[in-house]
Amino acid sequence: MRSLFPSCAFLPLLFALTPLASAPASAQSDTPSVQVRVDRLEKEMKAVQRKVFPGGTPIEPDITRAPAPAVVPGTPASTPVSDLIARVDALEGQLASLTGQVEQNSFKLKQLEDGFAKYKAETDAKLATAASPPPAVAPTQGTTAKPTTAKPTSAAAGTTTAAATPAAAAARKAAVAAIELPDTGDFAMDAYTYGYRLWDAKFYPEAQTQLKATLDKFGTAPVASRTANLLGRAYLDDGKPALASVAFYENYQKRPKGDRAADSLTWLGEALIQLKKPADACKVYSELEQVYGATLNATLRAMMTKGRERAKCA
Repeated sequence: MRSLFPSCAFLPLLFALTPLASAPASAQSDTPSVQVRVDRLEKEMKAVQRKVFPGGTPIEPDITRAPAPAVVPGTPASTPVSDLIARVDALEGQLASLTGQVEQNSFKLKQLEDGFAKYKAETDAKLATAASPPPAVAPTQGTTAKPTTAKPTSAAAGTTTAAATPAAAAARKAAVAAIELPDTGDFAMDAYTYGYRLWDAKFYPEAQTQLKATLDKFGTAPVASRTANLLGRAYLDDGKPALASVAFYENYQKRPKGDRAADSLTWLGEALIQLKKPADACKVYSELEQVYGATLNATLRAMMTKGRERAKCA
């Protein structure tokens, strides 16, 4: 009578085929999980790109496949699915690190913007108060009001004193008129150049007027970064560090990629030191190092180093 069970000689073959039959099922069960993780990675990467490039075109990541590790004889080779899982794990770790850095940088920039906004509001209030004339005081009955001689205030003192006599005013007017007006056909550059010549001749109030008018008319031109930075320099050289700090900060904030953005941030630190705000100056120097450290020229780096020493930055 024939046995109902297969011969024992076929049992080893059945056991050998069992893992091969189960491997595809395991691989298939892992595939949906990997696909879900890849979809989530793509969504998170797009969210990070929107933070880093809020108004521009995101940069496509350049992901290359890592070289396959050397296979040690006697060890089983990894399957394509396990290799893909390892790459997804690595991508998830890198994405988490990048997201953390973006959030940290955004927080630091927000702190700097909030602090300067508060400082700007306080400075504007002080300037408005200083510019307001004192109220007239009526003399009491039986007394005679004594005339008072008002002294020139702030940096305008130099120009007021120089223009105290008609002869001095006429001489200054003639000297300003002697400054040559450029005429190259490039109206924006000509306007900036004329402001530069006034500043170079130390006619600071006239330079301020010219540079402000240039910004109002050519604020989006390539020369605007130079114009705004020179306006801050004209204020600072005229003894007006508060107005200078506002001009420098606005130039950096509005034109971070302008050719004088790093200069404005460096000079902003100097203006804050003159305003006796060393802690704020240290924050500015830290921002300068983080944003432009690799591209700072020798002059600006030397200014930053000396400024940190004067402000006693940690």
